[in-house]
Amino acid sequence: MIASLAAISAAIAIGAAAFGAHGAPSAQAAEWLRTGGMYQLVHAVAVFALAGMPGSRAPVIVMLIGSLIFAVTLYLMAFGAPRWLGAITPIGGVLMIAGWLWVAVRYGAKV
Repeated sequence: MIASLAAISAAIAIGAAAFGAHGAPSAQAAEWLRTGGMYQLVHAVAVFALAGMPGSRAPVIVMLIGSLIFAVTLYLMAFGAPRWLGAITPIGGVLMIAGWLWVAVRYGAKV
């Protein structure tokens, strides 16, 4: 299930970035689509790679949710949603960071 969600997330990210490169209504919209697409794609691939590891379910869900919040708020602004959504975008960033730190603690080298 998580691998499927990661694959769907990657497909959305590629579509958003492609639209940003070829059909965005403005330079700012193109940048938001490119940034959202990049972060969403990187985290979709990371989630896909980590999904099979024991004990990875919680951190990869946090990462996936974070990347969706981050990217979707940017996508919505690119398509004309109010710019105050930009205040929500960092919540996604914090969740992505938390997911990575959780992975580091869970799978990091033991000293």
